[in-house]
Amino acid sequence: MKSKIVIVLFFLFAILHHDVWNWDNRTLWFGFLPAGLGYHAAYSVVAGIFWYLVSRFAWPHETEAWAEKGAGE
Repeated sequence: MKSKIVIVLFFLFAILHHDVWNWDNRTLWFGFLPAGLGYHAAYSVVAGIFWYLVSRFAWPHETEAWAEKGAGE
């Protein structure tokens, strides 16, 4: 179940990365930050949090333990 959620969220992030709705947006966030740059800054923070959570909760620890056990023999 965890891997299916991760895969769906991965593809969602891939789609959101191509922010075609911001290409012609000339508004400024906080009076100085272009909307596209602000969007990608926020996107990078959220993507970093996502990958942290994936490595923390959805990482296949059993497979990693199995591989490390076999390497010592």
